[in-house]
Parts: sequence; structure tokens; C-alpha cells
Amino acid sequence: MSDGDTNGRDNHEDALVPVEVWPELERAECLARGAALKWASGVFCRPEHLERLGQYRKRESQRTASIHSRLKSVVQSYLEGVDWGLGQLREARAELREVSRDMHKVNLESRKNSEEVTTLETLREVSVNHCQLLAAVSNLPRLYKVRSMVLETERLVESRRLLEAHARLMELERWQDEVLLQLQGPRGSSGTGLTSENEELVRNYFSGVGHLVDALAKELWAVVGSGLTLCHQNPTPFVSAVRIVEREEALDQFFLEERRSTLGHNTPMPPGRPRCWRDCFFKVMEEAVSARFRSVSYLHTQGPGLASHLSALQHCIMGDLSTVRHVLEQCVPAHYRLTRAYLRSCHQFLQTHLGLVSGWELEGGEIFAVLNWVLHIYNSSEMMGEPALVAELDIEDLGPLISQEGLEQLQNKYVQKVRKSVSEWMHKALEVELTDWQRDQEPDIDHEGCYHTSLPTIITQMLEENARVALMISKALRDQTIQMGLYEMENLLSRFRDAIIEFGKEHRRDPNINKFYLHYLLACISNCIILKTSTESLQQQLCSFPSNRYSRISLGPLAALDRAVRKACRLVMDHLLFELQPHLQELLSRTWLDQGDVTPNMCGVLERHCEIYNRVREPCRQRLKEECQWLTVVEYVRALMQKRLVCRSNDERNQLAQRMSQDAQQLRDHLQSMEIDGTIGEVNPTALILALADIINVKDPGMLILDISGLVAKYPDINEEHVSVLLDVRGDVPKDVRKSVLDFLEKNAPPLPPGYRPIFTEILVPSSSIQFCLPTAKCT
Repeated sequence: MSDGDTNGRDNHEDALVPVEVWPELERAECLARGAALKWASGVFCRPEHLERLGQYRKRESQRTASIHSRLKSVVQSYLEGVDWGLGQLREARAELREVSRDMHKVNLESRKNSEEVTTLETLREVSVNHCQLLAAVSNLPRLYKVRSMVLETERLVESRRLLEAHARLMELERWQDEVLLQLQGPRGSSGTGLTSENEELVRNYFSGVGHLVDALAKELWAVVGSGLTLCHQNPTPFVSAVRIVEREEALDQFFLEERRSTLGHNTPMPPGRPRCWRDCFFKVMEEAVSARFRSVSYLHTQGPGLASHLSALQHCIMGDLSTVRHVLEQCVPAHYRLTRAYLRSCHQFLQTHLGLVSGWELEGGEIFAVLNWVLHIYNSSEMMGEPALVAELDIEDLGPLISQEGLEQLQNKYVQKVRKSVSEWMHKALEVELTDWQRDQEPDIDHEGCYHTSLPTIITQMLEENARVALMISKALRDQTIQMGLYEMENLLSRFRDAIIEFGKEHRRDPNINKFYLHYLLACISNCIILKTSTESLQQQLCSFPSNRYSRISLGPLAALDRAVRKACRLVMDHLLFELQPHLQELLSRTWLDQGDVTPNMCGVLERHCEIYNRVREPCRQRLKEECQWLTVVEYVRALMQKRLVCRSNDERNQLAQRMSQDAQQLRDHLQSMEIDGTIGEVNPTALILALADIINVKDPGMLILDISGLVAKYPDINEEHVSVLLDVRGDVPKDVRKSVLDFLEKNAPPLPPGYRPIFTEILVPSSSIQFCLPTAKCT
């Protein structure tokens, strides 16, 4: 059937199909009519608007004609496109029919030819067998020589004629590769290729070649490993080894590139390739470095020989570096950068070795040796800090020998070890100190004429020496060591104060057991002053205060020193009071009033004590003398408050006042002769005795309130009980005067001024006995 008949039939069928009216078209027409009617009703709503009907009709006719023309052109272009598409579909259908007929013909021809291909299989098998036989015939001379070549190469390896042995080995490998290649057949051939049986047969025949490779490698790495030792005597074996390594590296690269270039043909690598002997060269060098270092004084590493071991490591490393730089570098290609490789291997070994050493239970001196070697010696210009080595490799790029955490742990271990040693030495020094206190002789006297013992010298030298040694490592370790030392000093001072207290108790139990008791108390005070100076010096050296268990030492040792000094001074005053007590018992009694020899005896005791106080360092020397004056006046007033003497007449009051004034003057003269200032905290103690004497010497009791108000102004801590005792001692104060005086005191209690040291607060008034009015006779 022709294409024209087909088209005619299609057109006829289209003519028979009834035209379908779309409901959307009817709806659109209705909407258009409605919109037109709405528009017309709006425009022609009045009769006079009909005059413009012609204009509107003409305008709408033009618009309608324009729309129709555009619709026609659009429909025409659409119809032309549809017609062109239909033509293309007709042409494609015709071409597909032609291709189908051609494929049918090809299928018929291929079925005829497949029967003839089977006749070529026999020819292909004959060709493969021929190729294999040809390869066998061409390789027979070589195959006969393989075993003799292997034996000869073994002798060359054993005699370390490495270059000749490697040349023979390369020839044997080339024969093996050629045999395998010939058995495999030419590239692109459709033969069966190399079978697993044939390959196994060849490999078994050439098995001696693999043993030769292993033997040569063993000798090669032995030469490389001993290069640092033997290169000075004969560098030729080392050079031969490097040349062989480079040959093997070149062969590896050649076979790898050949495999990449023939990747589509699946060319196998020769047996044992790639060998990567250059990488093995550097691994052997690294192992040789490690083995060489491990042999350096290794038997005596742990213990006292650690410092010697580190020193031996230093000399060994620098000697080997000199050999590598000046000898071995000339035996290898420049791209080897052998010095850099040696530095890297050396650094890695030291990292491992020192990490092992750090885990041992080291003593303080050993830890110091490790820290000093790692932080100072290793990076100094004597070792890795040498400019020529820095140009080769920056050691900092390889990381620290010991991590920061490891260094902190070592430093903490060091501080703990030093602390243990310091604590033991301080304990022994304190035992020696306690033994010295029992000696039957005066303490030692220094160049300033002050008492002292060996305790502060031992402690100070020990702490300063530890700080100096720690500073050789770092300032941080120095600070940590100082803090630890001050912490231990605080503990020592606490035990020292307890020992002073026990020393005082023993003396109170038996005052005659140690006649130099006071002298050693003064020596303790001088020792504390020396330790205070040392402590302040150590604290000034501190650069930082890290938060740890020793960080509270800022005021701890100084406070402990102050407590120990205060306790020793208190015991000194107690001893003075003990010697004054017999004389104080006689004060303000009838005997004292009649004879008056008590005060000179007291002044003699004070003078003897103050002379001994000159053996104490300042400022405690002056402080003890002031406390001596204070104690004397306080005990004098306390004796007055005990009402041992109550005046019965004006003459007795006058005599009592004169005697008290004479005592005050004698005390003042003696104290001034002993270079004691009379004022303590804005209070003159001896002036108090004169003020009390004036109160007793007042003629008119009615005027007492004026004198007592002046007394209260000077000594605001005096209370009603003290004044009441004074009035009792006078013995002539009426009740109304007493009441007015006590009321005045109650209403006018002045506050204590700044800097005032209370004196009456230390004087307690004894309670008075209750007077009973009933007789004491026995009841009947």
C-alpha cells in the first residue's frame, strides 16, 4: 500500500467523525455574551448615549477583526507544525522497516558462518604448543646454567662481594621473567596463556633465586646496620649496599610503570616485586640506632648510674652525628638526607627510652638528671641546638622528648622526693636541737653576740640549696620547691613550738634540771628571727603561686614563727616572774613599809635578766625588755590590789605614798640604765605607780574624785573594783564619797583610745570575804 492511499484513508475517516462541541466553549460564549450585555447596559443607559452607537460599533468591529486575524495566524502556524511532525513520523517508520529487514539478513549470515569457526580450534592448539616448545628450546642453555649461577652467586654473597652478587642475581631474575613471559604468550593472543601448573614448575626450578634474594638482603642489612661502626675503616661495603638499594628501587619503579602502562592487559608483577629496599634501608638504620643506644651503659642505667648513662648517650649521639654528617652523607645520594633521618630516628628512640625511664621509681637526684638533660642539655648548642643540625631538622617539629604532662609528673615526683628528704632532715635537726637544750653549757654565740644553735643554719642552707638546684631546671620548679620547703618549715615550727612548751613544762616540774633554761629560750627566739629572715627571702624569690597543696604558704610560716616566738617570750616572762615571786610576796606589806629593801632586790633580778636579754636579736631584744618592765609594774599593782596593807592614819598614808614613789623612781632609773624606754603603747607603766601613790596621798577625801577622774583619763581600762580597792587601802574614805566616786566611774567609762595597751585588764581584784554579824562561838 502506498503512502498516498494511506493518507486518503485517514482523511476519509476524519470526515466521518462528528464534530464534538466542548462544554467549555459553550460556557465561554455565555460568559462573553453576559459581559457584553453588562457593558452595553452601562454605556447606553440613557437615550442620548445612542448617538455614539455607530462609533462603538465601528471600534468593536475593528477589534473583532484584529482578534480573528491573530487567531487565524496562530492556528495556521500550529497546523503547519503538526503537518511537519507527521511527516517526520512517516519517515522514521519507513527507516525502521528497512533496518528490520537488514538485521534479519545479518542473522541468517551469522548462522551460516558459526559452523565454520570450529574448524580453527585445532590450529590454535597447535600454535600454542609450538610457541611453548620454541620458548623451551631457546631457554635450554640458560636453564642448564641456573643451578651453577645460583651456587656462584651464593659464594659471592658469603664473601660480601655484594655488587657482583647482585649483578648475577639480576641476570637470574631476568631469565626467570623471560621464561614466564614466553610461556604466557604474546600480548593480545587468544591462546590459553600461562597455566598455574606451568607457573608453579618455573617457580620451583628458580626457587634458588628467592633464597639468594633473602641471603643478599640479610648481608645487605648487616652492612647497613654496621655502617656507623665500620665506615671509618672501610666505607666500600656501605657504598655497595647503597648502590644495590638504588638499583632495586629503579627496578621497582620500572615494573610499576610498566604495569600501569599495560593495565588493560593485566600484566603480572615479577615475583617479590616491589621490594621497597629504600624504605627497608631507613628502617634498618633506625633499628641500628636504637640497638646502638641501648648498649650505651645500659647495665647501669637504673640507679646512681643514670646520670652517667645520659652523659654516655650524649657523647654517643654527637659522635654518631659527626660520622653521619662527614662520612655517611658522602656515601649516599643527596635526596637521602641521611642526617635528617638519623636525627629523626635518634629523637624517636629517646622519646621511647625516656618515657620508660620516667616510669621507674627514681630518686630525687635521678629525676633532676633526667629533667636537666631533657630541658637543657638536649636542646643546647652542645647537642641538637647546634646551628648546622637545626638547619637539617627542627627538633621541635618532632615533639618534645617527654610530654608536658610527663614533665609535670616528673617535677611533682621530684618535689615529693625532695619533700621527703627535707622532712627527714628537719626531723633530725629538731632532734639535735632538743638534745642541745639539755647541755650543761651556754648556747653558742654568733658574731653579733647573740645566742643561737645549729637549727636555723641547717634549715636555711637546706632550703636555699634545694631552691638553687631546682632553679637549674626552671623557675616554676624553683617556686614549687620553695613552696614545699616553706610548707615543711611550717610543720617544723609547729613541732618546734610544741617542743618549747614541753621544755617549759619540764622546767616547771624541776627548775634545777637545767640551769641554762633561760639561755636556750633566748636562743630559740634568735633562731626564729633568723628563720623569719630566711623565709622572707625565699618568698621574695617566688615568681608565681600555682594552686596546689602548698599555695597557702604566703603567711603560714611567718604566722608559725610568730606563734613560736610569742610562746618562747611568754616562757621567758614566766621565768622572770618565777624569780621575782619571792620579792613580790613582800611588796606592800608592813615589812616592806618599814625596811624598804624589796625593790632593790627586784631591780637586781631585772638587771640580771635584761643583761641576758642582750643576747637576743632585735626586735625581740627590746620587746623582752619592755615586757620585763610591763610585767614588773603589773605585778606591783597586783600586789597593791591584794590589800596587804591598809592605812590607819595620815602618817601611814603619807609613808605608803612616799615608799611607792621611791619604788617607782628606783624602777625607772634601773630601767633607763638598761636602755629601756619607759613608754609602751602610749602608756608609761612606772608612771602608774606614781599616779596610784598620789591617790593614796590625797589629804582631803572629798577631793579624791578629781584625782580619780585624772587617773581614769590616763588609764581608761581601770574599773570600779580597782578604785574600790584603792579607797580601801586609804582606809579613810567616807561612804558618801565612795558612792559618788563609784557613780562617777559608772557614768563616765571612756572608750580605749587607739594604740592604748590595757594594763588594769591584766590585774584581777581578789574577791572579798563576806563579813558575818553572828559570833563564831559554838551554839549552846
